[in-house]
Amino acid sequence: MDKSAKIYVAGHRGMVGSAIVRRLRQSGYNNLLCRSRAELELTVQSDVRDFINTEKPDYIFLAAARVGGIFANNTKRADFIYENLIVEANVIHAAWEAGVNKLLFLGSSCIYPRDCPQPIKEEYLLTGPLEPTNEPYALAKIAGIKLCDSFNHQYGTHYASVMPTNLYGPNDNYDLQNSHVLPALIRKTHEAKQRGDETLAVWGSGKPMREFLYVDDMADACVFMMERGITEGLFNVGTGVDITIRELAETVMDVVGFEGRIVFDASKPDGTPRKLLDVSRMADLGWRAKTSLRDGIAKSYADFLRAVT
Repeated sequence: MDKSAKIYVAGHRGMVGSAIVRRLRQSGYNNLLCRSRAELELTVQSDVRDFINTEKPDYIFLAAARVGGIFANNTKRADFIYENLIVEANVIHAAWEAGVNKLLFLGSSCIYPRDCPQPIKEEYLLTGPLEPTNEPYALAKIAGIKLCDSFNHQYGTHYASVMPTNLYGPNDNYDLQNSHVLPALIRKTHEAKQRGDETLAVWGSGKPMREFLYVDDMADACVFMMERGITEGLFNVGTGVDITIRELAETVMDVVGFEGRIVFDASKPDGTPRKLLDVSRMADLGWRAKTSLRDGIAKSYADFLRAVT
């Protein structure tokens, strides 16, 4: 990839988009197009078309999305499916209209069936029912994958898709109502320590197993894909290692320095029992995650402390 290439990062203020911008700049890519929501509303088709047709970027990283944890996904179902569908449709269609042939679409591992075999291979897509609590979001992301595939098939574009596992890291959302499990645990554990609590309440049974990827590793994978010239297909991005929610909570407690005990709230949903990605396709290309979970959580906790102080 030419260092002078014009690169549009959609969603550059989000956790993933900001990590991609950091990674690109570290590698000497400085001709970056970044627009805030106030500057460019991606749900307005005409605005997106005008922007991409005027700027004509060489590459697009489509990281813009409405995201959230189980509670947000399950209570804002219409918002999640509508906003994600309209944003990806607008950007992908406008890219094709403007002659942009290189685009990387970022999805989510929740696209896979709730009860599919583990670890999850890319070919398991659309082989069974989705997890009900985040089905609208997952359907929107599946539509994005199929948009890329369809434009490639019909128009000869080069649009690839990457499906990350659960992401965390700098610029994460720590709001307890809308965040994912790891940032929520970081905040809850920190606040429990500050109050001197003896217990830490954790949603569900603690038994579900999850895989976590530090966001800077995800950004590295995205730039790796573009630099390697991967121009079509679906690729899982993760560590290939999972742990239980109980183990995750214990690790967060160790990093934060909270010495209380965990109390599980069985009235809250567990979500998918297990979600571990098969990352052999990326490994075959020569890419692997570098950041250990404990190191990543320590970096995330430091980011959280900067945000609250």
